[in-house]
Amino acid sequence: MSVKEDTKTDMVGKALSLLVLLGNEPRGASAADLARSASLPFSTTYRLLGSLTRDGFVDYEPDGRRYHLGLRVFQLGQRVSNHHGFAATALPVLQRVTERTNEATILSVRDGNHHLTVNKVDGPKTFRVTSDPGHLGALHTTSVGKAIVAFEDEIERKRLLEELPLDPLTEHSITDRDKFREEIEQVRRQGYAVMDEENEIGMRAVAVPVLNSQGHAFASLATAVPVFRLTMEELIAHVPTLQEAAAELAARLPQR
Repeated sequence: MSVKEDTKTDMVGKALSLLVLLGNEPRGASAADLARSASLPFSTTYRLLGSLTRDGFVDYEPDGRRYHLGLRVFQLGQRVSNHHGFAATALPVLQRVTERTNEATILSVRDGNHHLTVNKVDGPKTFRVTSDPGHLGALHTTSVGKAIVAFEDEIERKRLLEELPLDPLTEHSITDRDKFREEIEQVRRQGYAVMDEENEIGMRAVAVPVLNSQGHAFASLATAVPVFRLTMEELIAHVPTLQEAAAELAARLPQR
């Protein structure tokens, strides 16, 4: 390999590292923040972000001077999802859950310290849930995230309980590590997780894990509603429907 080819390969690696960093920043990040996180010169980071923006892999928000993952990354992610069978295989199952609950149904997987929405079916009512496919969300403030953490393998669960950042998203978010640990233990005992305005004011949700043959979560399935539509007790009444669907997904989906 020539020096020129080696340099090109190195720049590709740096550009990909910036995309990975942006994937961990749902609210976006500035060029300066990305340069620090990637340990790259600002000039190199700025030039790479310019190229990625031009090709649609990154979006630039002028008002906040922040960069976000672009539509091209989402499109590639959807193709990977389809290839692995998640989107296409899961869709009819999610549709049946929504037909029974009349509310939005969401399928998520873990992506590092976040959950990634793989598929979603909106309910027939006018109020729409905003967690669209490709959305990255916090693990500790969402029902889907808590369900995944609670049923991770023991080593990974302990690591998350000790190291997962517990940044608040609303006044109801769990930020105390001991309280989060207690919440996860409760999820393990009862078999489902709830979110009550911890991730977004005005929304609540309930989720169950989708378990592999070892009993560990490789995905989670949730029903999400605005707080004015269902009480928490009424929402939890949908758990058997979710568990039935999760068992079907566990049998049909490729396990990770």
